[in-house]
Amino acid sequence: MRKENRVSCRNPVFLFYTMTAFHFLDQILYVEDVPIRDIVAQVGTPVYIYSAQQILENFHQFDQAFQSIPHLTCYAVKANSNLSLLALLAQAGAGVDIGSGGELYRALKAGIAPEKITYSGVGKTEQELVEALQAGVQRINIESSQEFELICKIARELNTPVYLSPRINPDIDAQTHPYIVTGLKENKFGMSVEQARTLCRHARECSGVHITGVSMHIGSQMTLLAPLIEATEVLASFIQELRQDGFQIETIDLGGGLGIRYHQETAPTPEEYGSALLPILQPLRCRVIVEPGRAIVGNAGILVMKVLYTKQNASKYFTIVDAAMTDCIRPALYHAYHEVLPVHQTHDASVPMVTADIVGQVCESADFFGKNRQLPQPQPGDLLALFTAGAYGFSMASHYNSRPNAAEVLVHKGDFRIVRQRETYADLIRGEDIHLL
Repeated sequence: MRKENRVSCRNPVFLFYTMTAFHFLDQILYVEDVPIRDIVAQVGTPVYIYSAQQILENFHQFDQAFQSIPHLTCYAVKANSNLSLLALLAQAGAGVDIGSGGELYRALKAGIAPEKITYSGVGKTEQELVEALQAGVQRINIESSQEFELICKIARELNTPVYLSPRINPDIDAQTHPYIVTGLKENKFGMSVEQARTLCRHARECSGVHITGVSMHIGSQMTLLAPLIEATEVLASFIQELRQDGFQIETIDLGGGLGIRYHQETAPTPEEYGSALLPILQPLRCRVIVEPGRAIVGNAGILVMKVLYTKQNASKYFTIVDAAMTDCIRPALYHAYHEVLPVHQTHDASVPMVTADIVGQVCESADFFGKNRQLPQPQPGDLLALFTAGAYGFSMASHYNSRPNAAEVLVHKGDFRIVRQRETYADLIRGEDIHLL
């Protein structure tokens, strides 16, 4: 049970960012029933902290949005691939969408049934495809004619049936950041309806290969339903065409991409998403696959970091923390906004408010978590929480500047477990050898 929020805060966004499993009690930030400072005392910083309660709540909301029709909710592993999170979702009945052999390995290790795995991605290698077919992966979303020919070859060699869905690129603008738009004709993803039509007819000549679905994924962090509706209508029309041509189309894969709120966005709820698409989907009598990632784990995680120093030059006040763009690259890569709040709130009017850039340790000017942020003047040793960090945080981490990756912690009610140990310097050089030529 979530505890009553008893602190008033001078930050007007405070209440929104604590309307999840993360909440303040007596001025202290909690995740579920655990004070953040207790986790930090044991684990240190920087540390990613996830709420099991929030992940499951998000998953069930998404799953229930399509409960009136046959469906499978396949969590997008790329958003956060931690084994414990995957196992948690497996226990809840989720499938997964993968984009690499490494993600397949993780999914199987976490207990995801192969028949609940879909495989997407423009650059699947022959070895990855062999591993997927040998594992019994439920469906492969194919993205080119050359990939299709390779799959035909592998299917013959393995003497195994394979079920495919051509990924349609509907040339529809998802109206999101250009780096995560994936459904325009200039993007590398998928194929046109005309190309898919030709491929499907050619598939009749390939023994053991069955076209039984169609798929799409037009973008990420989408806050408008109109592009999704339009793209789904394109797929529905193509399904009807394929059926008239004699194909037994059983599955429609809508991809993922539903956005969440980071700052001032108004994102559709899973219920609104489902309600908008059901009128198109129900007449098709297909099993529907959806691939949410960010919508499942985004608001279920925070990155906690410690203030190292503060400094001021002629025009700027800086708060320097012990995390960096190597831990969360989204602000640097996408200019993405993440709210940053002190773990210990104060309403003490004697503490001055400052406008500061919150920056990391890496030798790049792009290494920042927030610019011109108002917060009570921090002191070295204070803890700050970067909110909505559960998706594309750790999964996009790097070792730039030879920085070890952060620890990860999963909280359930009043208990927490380290689900990824903090890396050591020895971990950084594992697999390397010194050879003097």
